[in-house]
Amino acid sequence: MITLFGIVAGFALLISAMFYGGTPASFVDIPSILIVLGGTFFITVVSFSIKDLRSIPQALGRMMTYTSHDPREAGLSMIQISERARTQGVISLEKVTPTLSHLPFLQKALNLAIDGTSADEIEKILQKEIAYTSSIQSKSVDLLRRAAEVSPAMGLIGTLVGLVQMLGNLSDPSTIGPAMSVALLTTFYGAILAHMVFLPLATKAERNSHNESVLNSLYAAGVVSIGREENPRHLEVQLNAMLPKNLQINYFE
Repeated sequence: MITLFGIVAGFALLISAMFYGGTPASFVDIPSILIVLGGTFFITVVSFSIKDLRSIPQALGRMMTYTSHDPREAGLSMIQISERARTQGVISLEKVTPTLSHLPFLQKALNLAIDGTSADEIEKILQKEIAYTSSIQSKSVDLLRRAAEVSPAMGLIGTLVGLVQMLGNLSDPSTIGPAMSVALLTTFYGAILAHMVFLPLATKAERNSHNESVLNSLYAAGVVSIGREENPRHLEVQLNAMLPKNLQINYFE
């Protein structure tokens, strides 16, 4: 919700300034909107393949609605699951997996262990999935950053279009206002899109992608350890090697 709140609040302040300083209608120009929005969309699309464009929207939506989890809590959960598997057997985890629908990666990984997949095979499958997910998410971030680069450029192009129109019709004073409006508003729209929409979303998506990758790596290490029937104390050491010092686990102490 903080993503939606931030963007809405930013635009609310901007619109309030428009009302306070004059007529908001003067900030609306259809040709400028077409140049910036249309140009940004189509030029950004050119930078990616059709395959990328099919997978990016879903990945973007997932990253924007991603709920961050505490890596330390995730590590503790894996140690508890590992203890259960060691004392009650891996098959006992069948009662755990239905409660993990909100963590599809962990649920899939545990199901592999329950089905008797070897630890080495589980590790290969999970590492491939982590790499694939990171690749798609990286392309999503690249798309947002590319759009942030293109939108100010389209604003500048619109400004040049407006200036050319204005200079070409100086003999007709009635055309100077509309042409100048296009010249200024396209730059305005381009700056808004880049700095109030695309760059904040790109930063948010990049952070969420990193958090998800860290968590999935913790889950993968835990499930592989379960598959190898390792002591949960050894798993704690492994997880602490992946966590920063302030988040390290002291479960058995």
